[in-house]
Amino acid sequence: MGDVELYFGWRTALLGLAVVQMLVLAIAVAGRPENRIANRLLAAFLVALGGFVTPYAIGFAGAYDAWRWLTFAPFSITLSLPPLLFAYTQALVSGRAPPRFALHMIAPGLQLAYFLIAFALPLEAKWAWYTGPHGTVIGPIFQVAFMASLAAYAVASVRLLRRYRAGLAEQRSDDDRFAAVWLTRVIIALAAVLALYSGFALWDLISGGIDFFQETGLYLAVSAIGLYLGVEGWRHAGLRFPTLQPAAMPETRAEPDWAALAADYDARLRDGGWAREPDLSLPVVARRLATNTGRLSRAINQGLGVNFSAWINGVRAETVAAALDAGSTEDLLTLALDAGFSSKASFNRAFQARYGVAPSRYRRGVSHPDFSSVAPEMRRAAG
Repeated sequence: MGDVELYFGWRTALLGLAVVQMLVLAIAVAGRPENRIANRLLAAFLVALGGFVTPYAIGFAGAYDAWRWLTFAPFSITLSLPPLLFAYTQALVSGRAPPRFALHMIAPGLQLAYFLIAFALPLEAKWAWYTGPHGTVIGPIFQVAFMASLAAYAVASVRLLRRYRAGLAEQRSDDDRFAAVWLTRVIIALAAVLALYSGFALWDLISGGIDFFQETGLYLAVSAIGLYLGVEGWRHAGLRFPTLQPAAMPETRAEPDWAALAADYDARLRDGGWAREPDLSLPVVARRLATNTGRLSRAINQGLGVNFSAWINGVRAETVAAALDAGSTEDLLTLALDAGFSSKASFNRAFQARYGVAPSRYRRGVSHPDFSSVAPEMRRAAG
């Protein structure tokens, strides 16, 4: 180590603690039995993110000055981060990794191979390469490739979430439980890393180069994002995201009267009180109506002009409105849960979509002499 001494300052303490916490969270997430594939992919992402931060955690302590042979140590495989996080979202909604996932990992594999080969070079050759071709060509290529990968996978994740939301709305009445919050936050985290990394890269370009210490903010922020994903990922590790199945096509030669068919299905749903079940799904209702999912879905879509979620939640909203019309003094949330809603947020959203006003305002209006609760048909909303 010569006359170089290690220095354990606040930067090393904070980043080192973050790396340890990410590794602990990775172990905890990987050990959860539910959503096994998704959880293991998130664990791999956390390990990779810990590796991303590690060179700076030890670098601020002077490790690379003390042990120059650590140059090119394959800690930070940046190109693995975007595909791993995308694969995690894919596995949550489908129960499996993206098709041909191995192809997604080719670029990270090549980056790892490059670092392993460079790391194995003799010390003098290694340093000459690091200060020469790597610093001027290879390093910037990796930076650009990382930002492009982040952007591409962020776009792919947004498209995946949109498809999943639309599919859930066609097949589940409790779709808000799965699509709206956690997956959106994962995508926001991906976009945040892109914005941070791009911002520092731009700063580096405009200023003519920033030093090791000026990048402290970037790695502290990335560490915070990683810890957030780890903690929230562990909290959501047991939530089973419904795997959507293609709706069976209706077996009919002549085009039926979808409006009449939808009216019949709607009446039978109301008579059976099925909408009060919070986790009601398209296959369950189709089975009770002695039809297939494709026929039921088309009847609701074409006969009522709404998707499955809007249909069921519209009926639930009508149940609450009927109770308010009758003078019920029960708390709104109690009425909502009794009607089949799984949360206050989904209740407020569905009631607003059905009646055009918030439930609290509807309740106040019931006592007004000019109030009318007439809503002749379900609002033809997409979700």
